[in-house]
Amino acid sequence: QDVEVPVMHACGHDLHMSVGMGTAALLAQHKDRWHGTFIYVGQPAEERIQGATAMLKDGLFTRFPKPDFVFAIHDTSFEPAGKVAYVAGYAMSNADSVDVTIYGKGGHGSAPELTIDPIVIAARTILSWQTIISREKSAQDPGVITVGTIHGGTKNNIIPDEVKLQLTVRSYKDEVRQHLLAAIERIADGEAAAAGAEKKPTVTRVEGVSAVYNDPATTQRLVNALESALGKGNVVQGIPIMASDDFAEYGRAGVPSVMLSLGAVNPTKFETAQKNREVLPGPHSSLFAPDEEPSLKTGILVETTAVLELLGK
Repeated sequence: QDVEVPVMHACGHDLHMSVGMGTAALLAQHKDRWHGTFIYVGQPAEERIQGATAMLKDGLFTRFPKPDFVFAIHDTSFEPAGKVAYVAGYAMSNADSVDVTIYGKGGHGSAPELTIDPIVIAARTILSWQTIISREKSAQDPGVITVGTIHGGTKNNIIPDEVKLQLTVRSYKDEVRQHLLAAIERIADGEAAAAGAEKKPTVTRVEGVSAVYNDPATTQRLVNALESALGKGNVVQGIPIMASDDFAEYGRAGVPSVMLSLGAVNPTKFETAQKNREVLPGPHSSLFAPDEEPSLKTGILVETTAVLELLGK
């Protein structure tokens, strides 16, 4: 307490907001080129995947006109500044945070036979969870189960009473999502029972967000417009990723939505990295630094082109 710790989200939202403000300013200056209602959403709390849901619950689509389309960009280190990437259909994943507590019976490390060791149960459980990915779903349906934290015990010669784990679970399809979550609990229960644990594990989904699904027809419409504005070589097909964004919730609310990826890396650095097979720092890295001027200019051009395509006279 009372200690300042430097932290940063480093996801490029300062760039996103600057592009949005530039787009809004240009549209205001050129009202003769479009008609309809343009709503610029300055959404908070994307970092905690809660902002979009909170705004919808607060009446975003009822206190204001419900839009016919929702559009956004997100910067990326996978493309150089000056380019934009698109994915039709699933572009980003469902994401669920799951907390698991495994219970045993503690005791002295010299007499494990008198205990039920939750660390051993946790180790077996972690390995068994990976068979959900490799053996319980189609290889055509992506899924990820990552154990990000594991905490148990206080000293080298003491077997603890419990072990706590925190997971992130990723998928695209809703049916795969539900299967992964159910299987995580089933396997945790089974491993605990196999060890003779007297208390079932607790498995709690603490937060989650849906997959970003880009409406295919709207995506193709925007791609055609962007190819004319930026040149075909600067509009590239991307690949779906297993990261997440609560932009997904606008589409889930029944509005055709599209999120595009805005290249943000200095083109020379990007070309060098590609030749050397180097992975450049991207969003969420403290070393991520978008190439400011070309990223801003391209971002504003992408957004204004998209709006004029959808609302143009």
